Amino acid sequence: MRLHEYQAKQVFADAGIPTPASQLAETVDEAVDAAEEIGYPVAIKAQVHVGGRGKAGGIKLVESREEAREAAEDIIGMDLKGYHVSKVLVEEAVDFVNELYVGVTMDRGEGRPVAMVSTKGGVNIEEVAEEDPDAIAREHIDPAFGMHPFQARKVVYEAGVDREVANDVASVLTTLYQLWDDRDGADTEINPLMITGDDEVIAADAVMNIDGDALFRQPEIAEMGEEAAEGDELEQKADEYGFDYVRLDGNVGIIGNGAGLVMTTLDLVDYYGGEPANFLDVGGGAKADRIANALDMVFSDDNVDSVVFNIFGGITRGDEVANGINQALEQFDEIPKPVTVRLAGTNAEEGMEILNEDLVTVEHTLEDAVQRAVEYAKEVEA
Repeated sequence: MRLHEYQAKQVFADAGIPTPASQLAETVDEAVDAAEEIGYPVAIKAQVHVGGRGKAGGIKLVESREEAREAAEDIIGMDLKGYHVSKVLVEEAVDFVNELYVGVTMDRGEGRPVAMVSTKGGVNIEEVAEEDPDAIAREHIDPAFGMHPFQARKVVYEAGVDREVANDVASVLTTLYQLWDDRDGADTEINPLMITGDDEVIAADAVMNIDGDALFRQPEIAEMGEEAAEGDELEQKADEYGFDYVRLDGNVGIIGNGAGLVMTTLDLVDYYGGEPANFLDVGGGAKADRIANALDMVFSDDNVDSVVFNIFGGITRGDEVANGINQALEQFDEIPKPVTVRLAGTNAEEGMEILNEDLVTVEHTLEDAVQRAVEYAKEVEA
């Protein structure tokens, strides 16, 4: 479960991490009033679960009432990478001299949490990890003992953080780990952690993702999650249908049964020159209505230009999947996005015969299905 920036900052501030003065606004007038109260310059930031908000026009720095009104009018109500913006965070602008990244997540390869620090903050940390992995210092933590103070200092110094602020950065990192541990976190991070000319450290952004299976232990966070989902139509649908729907940056929608099968399909989409738009696992034993719900989810994602279905029958029967696909698509006078289907395993042949090929493209191998879906997506782009 993901918190919005304003919610994560509330949790961070309550734990003692410095954050800028800010107010949440749902209307243009509320945003302008908040900017006046905080004092210019301020940043007006869209509150949606998506990265790259600034590049997409979802964050604007303003220095006057007129600019604040114009920015709020532009951002509130906009469609930002498929998300409708219903709230903005109006936040005091930070006069900074440096930007850092600090975060805690689970290193599944090591089976332990890992704390990370980098002096290359303010940019996509995944790109930094890929292009310059040595720019990120890492320290694995034994969850039985928690983060020792020397570990926090060690990873901060290894990252090359200036001595003047190293202790404060280490303190922020220690608090992040404690929040990650206490709140059943999946990820906690600040990007950027800004350093001011007076050597103050301020969390200019905040990310906090919680293990959804542990929400029964986190009632306060669970309430925030209900609020976070408001206005996000896809998240509401995913909750209603009981799906874990992960949005990605591409335009090829992916539906499969089993996480490994879906991951394989994602990799093949990338291999054949496409970009995955989502991760959607319908699970084992999926009946026709669940398949129809999955299609409804993907069709509702504005980023998706084509869809590939990859089903391997075990518990899930191919004929049930085919019936679900037919039922879903027969509701439309015109199919909103081209659908390519690959069935294998239990009752796959029966499913192939059931599928209405006027509504879908049927391929007999996964490679052919993925290539066809990537071609369809590129045709839409062209």
